[in-house]
Amino acid sequence: MEIIENFLQRNILSFGSHEIKVYSVVIFVIIFLTTKFIIWLIKKWMFRKRHLEKYDQGTTYAVFQIIKYVIWIIAITIALDSIEIKVTVLIAGSAALLVGVGMGLQQTFNDIISGFILLYERTIKINDILEIDGDIVLIQEIGLRTSKGLNRDEISIIIPNSLITTNKVINWSHQAKKTRFKINVGVAYGSDVPLVLKVLEESVFEHPEISNKNQIEARLIEFNNSSLDFQVLFFSENVFRIEKIKSEIRRIINRKFIENGITIPFPQMDVYFKEKK
Repeated sequence: MEIIENFLQRNILSFGSHEIKVYSVVIFVIIFLTTKFIIWLIKKWMFRKRHLEKYDQGTTYAVFQIIKYVIWIIAITIALDSIEIKVTVLIAGSAALLVGVGMGLQQTFNDIISGFILLYERTIKINDILEIDGDIVLIQEIGLRTSKGLNRDEISIIIPNSLITTNKVINWSHQAKKTRFKINVGVAYGSDVPLVLKVLEESVFEHPEISNKNQIEARLIEFNNSSLDFQVLFFSENVFRIEKIKSEIRRIINRKFIENGITIPFPQMDVYFKEKK
């Protein structure tokens, strides 16, 4: 027992009047491991199936992230105190350094503050679909400085949090479960308008992901130079993959136009040459 006590009292590092002993390092490690274990327990409790039935995954994730950061701040403060390093003294002694670092890392601090804002306000949550700078992104993770998302090309995108909080961002997940989309198409003059409207609505309804026929509407929207312009509107829940759905519907429209003898015109111009007399 005396051997263990002597070992724990042994100095590892000395600077000025401060000494770091073995037992301080042991306490530091115990605090670190205990913190990891507590966070693991909280995560397991918050993300259990019964809890997720009451709260959506995005809200649960945001609350968990805030709790995790608070616990780590408390744990680090206690750990530093265990090796006799006072946090207040450390901050006061390095104030000038922190000012200099802060000037260079101003954008980083801005991203971190934005991360806290996102987690606290919960305007953006996990699995939300955002439109940022013209790109559609499925949010997979909201971190303290950056968020991670997946675009329609299956490319992982790292987004600085300040980009979300300071710019115009469209959150497709904040509206109704279904979103209305449209497809435009032109047909040749002389086409049977009622037939074109009927074919457009049938083409959309033929797609397996479009289930409500009452929410499909075809319109004649414009008399263009070379075509009669139509538009078909429909609702879909699959916002993230909507471009693929539109492509498949266009293929159905093209097939049914051919079957019904409906022509999609191409721009043409008649040129007349005046003969010299």
